Amino acid sequence: MPELATHVRDVPVNQIREITEAAWATPGAIVLSIGEPGFALPRHVLDAGIACLDRDETNYTPNAGIPALREAFAARFSEQQHVQIGAERVYVVDGAQQGLHFAMSLLLAPGDEILIPNPGYPTFAMTSRLLHAVPVQYPLYPKNNFQPHIEDIEALITPRTKVLVLNSPSNPLGAVISEEATRHLVELAARHDLWIISDECYEAFTFDIPHVSPARFDSDVPGEARVFTSLTLSKTYGLTGLRIGALVCPPGLEQKMNNVMESIVSCVASPSQYAALAALTGPQDYVSHARDHYRSNRDAASAVLSGKGIPYLGAQGAFYLWADVSHVTNGDVRTWVRKFLADAGVSFAPGTAFGSIGEGWIRIALCGGQQDLLDGVRRLPAKV
Repeated sequence: MPELATHVRDVPVNQIREITEAAWATPGAIVLSIGEPGFALPRHVLDAGIACLDRDETNYTPNAGIPALREAFAARFSEQQHVQIGAERVYVVDGAQQGLHFAMSLLLAPGDEILIPNPGYPTFAMTSRLLHAVPVQYPLYPKNNFQPHIEDIEALITPRTKVLVLNSPSNPLGAVISEEATRHLVELAARHDLWIISDECYEAFTFDIPHVSPARFDSDVPGEARVFTSLTLSKTYGLTGLRIGALVCPPGLEQKMNNVMESIVSCVASPSQYAALAALTGPQDYVSHARDHYRSNRDAASAVLSGKGIPYLGAQGAFYLWADVSHVTNGDVRTWVRKFLADAGVSFAPGTAFGSIGEGWIRIALCGGQQDLLDGVRRLPAKV
């Protein structure tokens, strides 16, 4: 048979899925390697999706999504980020991952370079490679508390650089970029005429510092604006399987967005859109309850790590802890997490899933039950 395309053959294994699927196949394993909210969905959200099916509203929607949902996304973003956007700039997407692919499809030509964080979410590199672009990793160093430094990023910019990817709150780090640093990053992009793709999957969950979107510092003039904002309801409301999010585009690109959306998925399933509308416009108890749960889990797990002498990054957002277990991994954390699963019955995501700087680190998901979380973290070997 013919061979697959080279750029597909070279797509690496997602190490998060690798360890998680091994854990799912291990009886009794405690799975702390994947970010899956564990709460039941609010009844009004389920009812809205079911009602859509009951009335047989299962035809195509507009490419950009049903108007009411676009308006709800725009209203929420405008209120929270103190920046006015109209619904015409909001495109309903099939989850944040499709939103990222959508944005990169618009912005990257073959051979273009895209700056992505290291450590950073693995699909930043995977998706750009599928589009024949070149991912260039900018470092987030432990000595800088894994925060981006302008000088490190600017040193990597070449005439082929087209896009800067930002992710705050960060997956896997739980780090949050400050308002001042965010403004400087937008200024950097303007100085070098770069697009920004801002992945804000975890914007609803910050604990010690507010989430500030780069869009707050962007121009609202067509031709000068440069920020694409990727949003999702997967984490905010636990709608991971409904695949629903939004991509907020700079002004003036609406027709191009429609054309590209049609060629990728046409539109998002209507039951998911109506469930999302109910989530955004209905009671917000789920979000506040989830935030309190993640904070409690963060504090409890951090205390266990401290008691064991294991260094970690104090999470300011998202629902992950980033812990340094290099004292036991012998320079190969990917192999170590598999052995730890076999020996101790607990799975963590290896830091190398997120880039070379993640060697020796693990990502601990905080989104499940606290007892399982603490049982799992307590099995980590103490640092003597």
